[in-house]
Amino acid sequence: MPHDLLLGSEEGTVVRSTTGVPLRCVRPRMADFLLKMPRGPQVIYPKDIGAVLMEADVGPGAHVLEAGTGSGALTIALCRATGPEGKVVSYEARADFHERAWANIEAFFGKLPPWLHLRLGDARDVATTEEQYERVILDVPEPWAILSALEGVLPPGGILCTYLPTVNQVQQAVLAMQAAGYDEVHTIEVLVRSWHVTERSVRPDHRMVAHTGFITVGRRSYVEP
Repeated sequence: MPHDLLLGSEEGTVVRSTTGVPLRCVRPRMADFLLKMPRGPQVIYPKDIGAVLMEADVGPGAHVLEAGTGSGALTIALCRATGPEGKVVSYEARADFHERAWANIEAFFGKLPPWLHLRLGDARDVATTEEQYERVILDVPEPWAILSALEGVLPPGGILCTYLPTVNQVQQAVLAMQAAGYDEVHTIEVLVRSWHVTERSVRPDHRMVAHTGFITVGRRSYVEP
């Protein structure tokens, strides 16, 4: 289908492919974009991104530290949630993932948002800065290795959220967070089941999106551990 049929057209325009098939053109939702964008590492799925934003209480104006950037799916959602009044700093240790995320984020927003800072390197380097964040999101295999670096970065009352695929990692993360003085530590898993709804039949679909990852959230204690 020639792109000239789309460029400058209004949303909802119907065009025809070279074989005559009619196609209605609409802008993709963020969920559509995240599932279809090019990937380096696996992305956090939209079902989990929504839970991360709510559980970590990420909203307009928030200052958020993320590690690692990966393919940029959660980074895009964080930028949308914080808005121009906020700040998102995202660390990625691998250069190829850093470049992939940069390209995906530019493709979604049209340019890199001014309130987003993509950094290539170890997230523990943030300890050498004088920066502070209200929220920290860790999508790394060993989040417990970063906790000591957050002592001067995440103030009391700040929220830490980790995203991990296995129960062994979750157990180690939870114990490390509690030992480091985090309160209200809890872990959730999000399962999604769609339903088939017609005039004569209402039933759950035969397949569902089950386990993808565990979300663990804790609040930095106001009292030294």
